[in-house]
Amino acid sequence: MKKLKFYAIGFIPGLVIVFFILNKKGASCSGYLPNSRVIAETLSKEFKYSEEAKMAMTTYKIDEKFVKDSIITNGKVDFDKSNAQKKPCPGYLLTYPEKNPTYEISFDKCEETVTVNSLKKLK
Repeated sequence: MKKLKFYAIGFIPGLVIVFFILNKKGASCSGYLPNSRVIAETLSKEFKYSEEAKMAMTTYKIDEKFVKDSIITNGKVDFDKSNAQKKPCPGYLLTYPEKNPTYEISFDKCEETVTVNSLKKLK
């Protein structure tokens, strides 16, 4: 029991100190999750739009800036409906927003470009 007390006396303050140091530096582990990695890689590439996607964007009055800055940046990749193993360009299905999705977008992420294939309004 004494060993457990000594362990707790050192461990708990250590956790608090590490938490405050990392919190001030703005460190987070979210960039390592699959959803975050796919979105970060997607945003770093040049975007192209299929004719179907362009027509949908016109219909819903959505511009390319909204697609990149809102839908893709804040969306959630549905890995069950995506084809992440497809070669040479994995295909992904993304919903926006995460809770109560309004839009669904499908895109292929190639080595240098991202091709938005479709955009659907769910509600």
